[in-house]
Amino acid sequence: MNFKRKILCIGAGYVGGPTMAMIALKCPQYRVTVVDINEQRIREWQSDNLPIYEPGLLPVVKEALNRNLFFSTEIDRNIKEADIIFVSVNTPTKSFGQGAGMAADLQYWEKTARQILANSDTDKIVVEKSTLPIRTARAMERILNSNDRGIRFEVLSNPEFLAEGTAIKDLEAPDRVLIGSRETEPGIRARKELVDIYANWVPHERIIESNVWSAELSKLTANAFLAQRVSSINSLSALCEKTEADINEVAYAIGTDSRIGNKFLKPSVGFGGSCFKKDILNLVYICRSYGLIEVADYWESVVKINEWQEKRFVQNILVNMFNTIAGKKIAVLGFAFKADTGDTRESPAIYVARGLVEERANVVISDPKAIINAKKELFDINACVTYEEDPYRAAEGSHAIAILTEWAVYKTLDYKRIYDSMEKPAFIFDGRNLLDHKKLYEIGFNVFSIGKGPLKHI
Repeated sequence: MNFKRKILCIGAGYVGGPTMAMIALKCPQYRVTVVDINEQRIREWQSDNLPIYEPGLLPVVKEALNRNLFFSTEIDRNIKEADIIFVSVNTPTKSFGQGAGMAADLQYWEKTARQILANSDTDKIVVEKSTLPIRTARAMERILNSNDRGIRFEVLSNPEFLAEGTAIKDLEAPDRVLIGSRETEPGIRARKELVDIYANWVPHERIIESNVWSAELSKLTANAFLAQRVSSINSLSALCEKTEADINEVAYAIGTDSRIGNKFLKPSVGFGGSCFKKDILNLVYICRSYGLIEVADYWESVVKINEWQEKRFVQNILVNMFNTIAGKKIAVLGFAFKADTGDTRESPAIYVARGLVEERANVVISDPKAIINAKKELFDINACVTYEEDPYRAAEGSHAIAILTEWAVYKTLDYKRIYDSMEKPAFIFDGRNLLDHKKLYEIGFNVFSIGKGPLKHI
């Protein structure tokens, strides 16, 4: 089959795989190939057991697979053949040298840029899909256009705004698609090519065109603003617990203000995921590098509040269980950072589990999709942790239950059965305000939630 263009994505992770699958589904006139150095991951993308869990993803992949969607480990050959290359490689927080703990580690990104250069013999459009610091596109341009072969590369920024658990919905009907380029004739022409791809299914009014620097910064600031709302409501949850106000009522009241809105005002044990903390700290580092110390401190406080909320949750368990949990069995229900994903990166459950183990509790972790990743996150303390997929078996004989992920299945459990199987007094610490607390109290539980007064029998 003759394809209009050959699209390549380097990186078959949470962003690259689903995004390319949707482009292939909606644009059968394009050949879409996803490459990765991880052979097992590539095999899984070609099977019924995808490497990531995302509702609705498998049917999308299956419909386009081997029609115009392909997965491969042959990176060099596919670079050479591609017209448009999306770069979706990992950009973790730097763990060494200058900017350690805050700046983005760009070593994989730069290696990819040099690999593109080494294997190209025609002009190409290169699209930043990874979250990158502002003005990274300029550095990529310098690397790519340093060649003496007359090959020209146009670098675009097309940040992703996917929420794990709803990624397929977000891709199929996005709030917006942002495409940034240099404001030059070749840059705008390249930008229009990407606009034409998304216009196959996204209304034109939802496709935003900007300069490349604005696009790069928009991704960081979008995540920073969302995380800020979570930290803001969580900071007030502590005040509600002290004053007998109800954080859910407060959140509802302020959320009805059209200037504020009701999104991301759900109190919890804290935010997690691969983006929020990483992107905020990256923003902090950038601000400090430009001498904007007060701005940097402001955004850093969003992360500090989140870490404080996680610590506060563990402390509440300790204090309310008679100041000792040593030798007590505590069932952690939910380890993924949010429902409908197996992703555990920066999950609050990591800190909570470690905090409980430090207090010498016997921790049992249950999650419908994240057990494998939980074991990886807690690799150094796995001797102190038990894993049990069945929540009933996890809770049996426990002194307390901690709800850390808002899986819908946890709403429908038989909590009378669970209560009867537990040691007494039985405690529930609802870190997501997911359950019917009054009903739990009537069963016999001592109930502690976020931003509400406790319901106690003792």
